[in-house]
Amino acid sequence: MDSTANSPRAAGRRLAPLFHAATSATFFAASSAPTPLYRIYQQVFAFSPVLITVIFAVYAFALLISLLIVGSISDHLGRRPVIFASLILNMVAMALFLMADGPNWLIAARIVQGFATGAAASSIGAALVDLDPIKGSITNSLAPLTGMAIGALGTSLLVQFAPTPTLLVYIVMLALLALQAVLLWLVPETTRRRSGLLASLKPEVAVPQQVRRTLLALTPINVAVWALGGFYLSLVPSLVSATTGSTAPLVGGSVVAALTISGAAAVFLLRKRSAATAMTLGIPSMTLGILTVIAGVHAAQVSILALGTLIAGAGFGATFLGTVRSIMPLAKPDERAGLLSAFYIQSYLAFSLPAILAGFLSKAVGFTATTDIYAAAILALIICGVLALKAGREKVTASA
Repeated sequence: MDSTANSPRAAGRRLAPLFHAATSATFFAASSAPTPLYRIYQQVFAFSPVLITVIFAVYAFALLISLLIVGSISDHLGRRPVIFASLILNMVAMALFLMADGPNWLIAARIVQGFATGAAASSIGAALVDLDPIKGSITNSLAPLTGMAIGALGTSLLVQFAPTPTLLVYIVMLALLALQAVLLWLVPETTRRRSGLLASLKPEVAVPQQVRRTLLALTPINVAVWALGGFYLSLVPSLVSATTGSTAPLVGGSVVAALTISGAAAVFLLRKRSAATAMTLGIPSMTLGILTVIAGVHAAQVSILALGTLIAGAGFGATFLGTVRSIMPLAKPDERAGLLSAFYIQSYLAFSLPAILAGFLSKAVGFTATTDIYAAAILALIICGVLALKAGREKVTASA
């Protein structure tokens, strides 16, 4: 019998994909953990919905900057050192949350958390692909959505049933991150160090000529997808409370989790389908879901709102998957990093800026009117995207 098969190194190699998937999910769970707490922070620190969306948005900006600057640093330093540094940095963010006595602390914590998550997402994602390119790519799509659902739902449970929720949530996250920082060194490194570290810190942003028409046509739909996600992760718990009268934290957190759970399910179910199939299923689902959410808001019914969220979430996941699969294969291998950076910029700006605008609107006209306006804008973007895709297909057919 081969004793090496049962050695710690062999065990580490077998468990590495599971460990990296769990670590990725933990980072994104930590990112959504503050969402159910925003309404509590708003009451305790007496700030407006605008500031809630700013606290949310700075995370997205920091994550984007991190992806652009240190997104490929693990190619040169190795995966484990960068993942370890990201874990430590996220632990610092949890400590800042624990010490928070005002919105400035929350903003600082979200900035640190965003930078840590960006570095972790790129290095852990690369490690998963190193281990298995096919399964790794699927895991990279599923782990963030699953993690965000766990974070929103887990925090809601702690807020509803446990004492001192604004402390306990971050203590739990801090313990998980510390455990993963220790276990990290039991899994193998998946790449070799190489030169060019300083050059890798220069952001590479470029859209290849052959991708531009497709990306331009998909831009309205991609913006709609990410704007929907930003709205849910910033304002939906407050929206649920304001429009339905339900003050139970678990209700608002469950609605947020429903979006990412159904999104993850759609990605998993459609993982072997073509981009066209994903888009064909995703766009109508997102449209129907948004209309159902609006109905739930006006009827003040959580059940209708949750149903609409599940439908919209399935469209969210399917459309995101279809968008990525539509553009990435068009780029040559040496063009993909620049294209992905451009896609990240577009996506995270759509994730954050509309949410800030929604914060201003909710202060001026209330949550119901804000939801109506926001939904109308998303639906208008979807219609523009569908028309652009149709025009592009007709142009290709005419020139064939």
